[in-house]
Amino acid sequence: MTIAVLGATGMVGSRVITEASARGHHVLALSRKPASKDPNVTPLAVEVSHAHAVREALTGSVANGTADAVVLTVRTVPVDEEFLVGATRTVLDIAARLGIRVLVVGGAGALRSPDRHDLLVADNPAYVSPELKTVAAAGIAQLRTCQAHTGADWAYLSPPALLEPGERTGHYRRGTDTLLTSDEGRSWISAEDLAVAVVDELEAPGPEHHITVVHRDKRPSA
Repeated sequence: MTIAVLGATGMVGSRVITEASARGHHVLALSRKPASKDPNVTPLAVEVSHAHAVREALTGSVANGTADAVVLTVRTVPVDEEFLVGATRTVLDIAARLGIRVLVVGGAGALRSPDRHDLLVADNPAYVSPELKTVAAAGIAQLRTCQAHTGADWAYLSPPALLEPGERTGHYRRGTDTLLTSDEGRSWISAEDLAVAVVDELEAPGPEHHITVVHRDKRPSA
């Protein structure tokens, strides 16, 4: 496959590139200041909000046609909901016209709480502190943008409550629209294993539009 990653230099994007390249896929690394010495990676300087530049990157940079899939994993600090929603809509519009699948790596706030399915994680103080409410709200707005776009082939991947750099184990548990916790009660995954889940989903797409994952310890052999 040829996989385009928007937000290529971020915590998730950089690891998705590493994972996809290790599996033999060709990767288009799209960001403001991309750089890579990996022969499977083509770095391209692209602003996600510039529709023409994004379209050109997805078509003009691919030898045998358009990219097969796009991973959108962009964030702003401080959070900019208007930018995030606009960038998501731009990518969905372009992908719909080109017939490309989009996998959006979003936020955990859009998930349902595991103990109260009527309560979003964004509104659950057990998971989202007041200072993170704007971040969670932006993720929900991003998901709503995807849901409102009937012409695109998309999936929205919500990480668990905690996502941080760590070890690639290759083991995780997959769910849909409800926050998952591990056997130890932690809602956590490494960015490396989230990247594994991203590439797994691109290689073998599931039927759900909203999915999530959580770390899973490898079971000892019997």
